[in-house]
Amino acid sequence: MKKKTQKVLISLKKARTLMDKVIKMVEEDKYCIDIIQQNLAIIWLLKSTNLNLLEWHLGCCFVDAAKANDVQKIDEMTQEILTIVKTAQNK
Repeated sequence: MKKKTQKVLISLKKARTLMDKVIKMVEEDKYCIDIIQQNLAIIWLLKSTNLNLLEWHLGCCFVDAAKANDVQKIDEMTQEILTIVKTAQNK
């Protein structure tokens, strides 16, 4: 397994574990601020993972399109990336 794939999977599994913890905290009626702090940890982890995925995409998929000199694919991928960045900024 590639190192980048492993890094992303570890982050996603950590987020899933944290999510299970937050669900349990809500079910047990834990203190709201404690729940919010854990929820923010999940959000941060997912944002970080998303950035790693984008870096991965740029470093392999986008580079491959550039090496192939596939102008149409590069344009499509550029639009996809801009859409992702705009979406991330609006959240």
